[in-house]
Amino acid sequence: MDYSHQASLVPCGKDKYISKNELLLHLKTYNLYYEGQNLQLRHREEEDEFIVEGLLNISWGLRRPIRLQMQDDNERIRPPPSSSSWHSGCNLGAQGTILKPITMPDIQITEVDAPAESDQMSSPTDSRDLKPVQEDTPQLMRTRSDVGVRRRGNVRTTSDQRRIRRHRFSINGHFYNHKTSVFTPAYGSVTNVRINSTMTTPQVLKLLLNKFKIENSAEEFALYVVHTSGEKQKLKNTDYPLIARILQGPCEQVSKVFLMEKDQVEEVTYDVAQYIKFEMPVLKSFIQKLQEEEDREVKKLMRKYTVLRLMIRQRLEEIAETPETI
Repeated sequence: MDYSHQASLVPCGKDKYISKNELLLHLKTYNLYYEGQNLQLRHREEEDEFIVEGLLNISWGLRRPIRLQMQDDNERIRPPPSSSSWHSGCNLGAQGTILKPITMPDIQITEVDAPAESDQMSSPTDSRDLKPVQEDTPQLMRTRSDVGVRRRGNVRTTSDQRRIRRHRFSINGHFYNHKTSVFTPAYGSVTNVRINSTMTTPQVLKLLLNKFKIENSAEEFALYVVHTSGEKQKLKNTDYPLIARILQGPCEQVSKVFLMEKDQVEEVTYDVAQYIKFEMPVLKSFIQKLQEEEDREVKKLMRKYTVLRLMIRQRLEEIAETPETI
């Protein structure tokens, strides 16, 4: 077996290979097209295996809604603690030291209780700083609920809910929560995933769904290479999407990789795709021409078999008229 020849081949599907030199030429063209952009691909050799890695653009082509994982309302968002921020959940003194939590119901801000504050605050400056803390207490409670620390009943205003939504995860600009966790991405909008040339189609699908926390099964979807001519080629489970993208060329105005439902899309061959964009009158004239050609072929076959039928009958009659010989 010629192992050196085998090592120079790169798999691009089941029982399909391409020479490493040819793939390098395609890769060079690909990187020149995306020069200076993060879509350029890198390659390396690991244990005599040629590996290409980088970002792959995938367009959304879904017709049905997808289900996204809902964010947990109890998820904490902790901003960095500072002396001017109360989101960290602790009280800071004038010198930045952490003081004991102040129990709000037990403290009354009056002139009579001023000496009680001196037990905890040694300087007049500290006691003066405590009064704004007490006055801002209602604001503190609403601020903590805004970031989803704890739900405190129906106390959120419309502006609060808008502010919460900004913190939630988005997919192509879509902000979602427990009310909008089912939606359909805009057709043709683009996302990307970082993969390598050894990852098959099912692996890329699972990686993409996991990136956006999509609850749907990867078995519901497939990757298609869609050309501007209308040709649609489904990538098989044994295909390598990154290799397919390189071989198709870098220009997405010619072809794109789409994520689509398996049961909603049919493959369109090149022979069919070349007729898709014609106007209806032109297509009808094509059908008429094909019908005429079909009629001619049918008549030709009928004449041929009619002649054969006559020849067989004549031969049978000749055999019947011949006297039997002993």
